[in-house]
Amino acid sequence: MQHRQLGRNGPQVSALGLGCMGMSEFYGPSDEAASIATIQRALDLGVNFLDTADMYGAGHNEQLVGRAIRERRSQVVLATKFGNMRGPNREFLGVNGKPEYVREACDASLKRLGVDHIDLYYQHRVDPSVPIEDTVGAMAELVRAGKVRWLGLSEAAPATIRRAHAVHPISALQTEYSLWSRDPEGELLDTVRELGIAFVPYSPLGRGFLTGSIRNIEDLAANDWRRHSPRFQGEAFAANVRLADTVQAMAAERGCTAAQLALAWLLAQGPDIVPIPGTRSVERLQDNLGALELRLSADDLARLDRELPRGAAQGTRYPQAAMQAVNR
Repeated sequence: MQHRQLGRNGPQVSALGLGCMGMSEFYGPSDEAASIATIQRALDLGVNFLDTADMYGAGHNEQLVGRAIRERRSQVVLATKFGNMRGPNREFLGVNGKPEYVREACDASLKRLGVDHIDLYYQHRVDPSVPIEDTVGAMAELVRAGKVRWLGLSEAAPATIRRAHAVHPISALQTEYSLWSRDPEGELLDTVRELGIAFVPYSPLGRGFLTGSIRNIEDLAANDWRRHSPRFQGEAFAANVRLADTVQAMAAERGCTAAQLALAWLLAQGPDIVPIPGTRSVERLQDNLGALELRLSADDLARLDRELPRGAAQGTRYPQAAMQAVNR
């Protein structure tokens, strides 16, 4: 397994991590036994970077991950997040970055995960009503207490990252980044690189779209969140299928899968990039890991830049209300 470092002083992690969100929610029906088998197979193959959050399944995902790693905790760099509050019926209650909530959320996550510390603790979304210095100050207290080892932010803007990093070193920024979500290129990536912060792309396969497996909205389960995503609607969907077709055609020329090509492109963007593709399938996990052996030439990278430039994907990443909570 190839490894990369999270930040200047952070841990060494597998060059590809495993996003666990879809094992509990958002992408249609899931199978706990298959999900746990996928996590354990990932560990067998050297993937040591697991990503979850307290909001995924309103705590269910942390419990599932905790069960999967119970006998293998020492093999895992465990990342989870706080800040997006859920109610008893899984309803969304808003973003909370208050210091007292930071402490409360961490203790709840530790209990659900069944561990005595969290390796990487992210603020999932920035709370605009609370100074980032106060939130990160409370997170830093968790480090001093031994409950957390390293700190991260998710979907934070460059100015916010600078203010947070001045309070306590930030090891990783997690934000959506892929061949159809290239918004981080420019100021955001420049900022984290200047500060020595690793970049952890979530949804590196465009929520599955770049694999070419989604050809029609009816391919998605009735309760699949993607049915409500602007990029999966109407004319945007049709335009984005053409982008996926471009990836698939190039992958066929290279003798790899579309997923491998998309992940190899991300890995080639720099040694500080650590994608966390999510899957509930051992087969897809193993296919994704094939990206580590794929070397893209300068011509390959230039072609992808031409055919899937920044802004090529149609539609926003989230519905309008959710877009207001990113990059702030």
